[in-house]
This record gives sequence, structure tokens and C-alpha cells, in this order.
Amino acid sequence: MQETELDVRQLQEQVATLTAKVAALENSRKDQLSIAIVSGDMDKILAAMVISLAAAAMDTKVKLFFSFWALSALRAKNKKAEGKDFISKMFGMMLPKSKDNLKLSKMNMAGMGPVMIKYLMKSQGVLSLEQMFQQAAELEIDIIVCEMSMNLMGFKKEEMIDYPHLSYAGATTFVADAGESAIQLFI
Repeated sequence: MQETELDVRQLQEQVATLTAKVAALENSRKDQLSIAIVSGDMDKILAAMVISLAAAAMDTKVKLFFSFWALSALRAKNKKAEGKDFISKMFGMMLPKSKDNLKLSKMNMAGMGPVMIKYLMKSQGVLSLEQMFQQAAELEIDIIVCEMSMNLMGFKKEEMIDYPHLSYAGATTFVADAGESAIQLFI
């Protein structure tokens, strides 16, 4: 009988230890959504923004990490930067400038796809990308620009959109944010 009582006590201690560990893990995550956005396709930027706006409307903190091709969506249409080298100028000319000029990942149809999607969005009362970014600003969604990608592609800070919650950081910042977020996505 004593052996059984000892086994039960050991099991109870193990269950208590595991319960404490699970509680610590559950409490280590913030009500936060972190999305790494690397695609510069209009439909993928739209998806990221729709998900972000929904989460922010539900009082979830949202952090968007824009990297590589997604940086095209953050380039301001009427801003220029001086002192760029030849390759940086070429990237700037070849990549879309602003969220208004992004292509679709499928059915781009020589530029007609985005026109059709924008028409459908407007006719069905869906916010435009521009309006989504405005609403994101109102909901205090953070946008973090990947400094390494920006430097590799030859973009400069003065070329980026005016957005009140825009910052510049490296991948380690995203990894740290994602590590404490309840939800992480990669688009």
C-alpha cells in the first residue's frame, strides 16, 4: 500500500510540474499577431492587410514585417532619393513603385488583373489598399521595414510612405516579436 501511495504522490507532483510549465508557456505569449510579408503581389498584400485589420479590430496588437519584394508596396509614388548607385537605380525602375502599381500573383493579364480586382473591390464596398493602410494607421498597426532588404535593393528611407507607425529593423526584431506573439504568419 505504501508503494501505491508513493506512486500516486509522484504522479501528482509530475502533473503539478507539467501544469505549471504549460501555464508558463501559455502566459509567455502576447495577444499579438506578427506577419512576415515578403511577397510584392497585390493579392498577397491585400490578404495580409485584411487579416491585420481584422485582428486589430479585435484589439490584437499587430506587427507587419515587410521584406524583399513586399517593400514595393511601401514605396511612395512621388518620392525620390538621391545618391543611388547604378544597381539601386535599376531595382527602383524595375520594381513597382507604390501599392497602386502592384501586380497580381495569378491572372495579372498584362496589368488588367489588378484593374479588374480594384473595380470588383470598389463595386462591392471593399476598402482599397490605400484605405486599408489608412485604417491600419488608425488602428495603430506597426509596420517594420527590413533594413537589410531595403539596403540590398537600394531603397532609402526617404522613398518610403508616410505612415505614423513605420520603423526600420532587422530580422532579429521580427523573430523576437514573433516569438512572443500568439499568432505568426508568413506571406
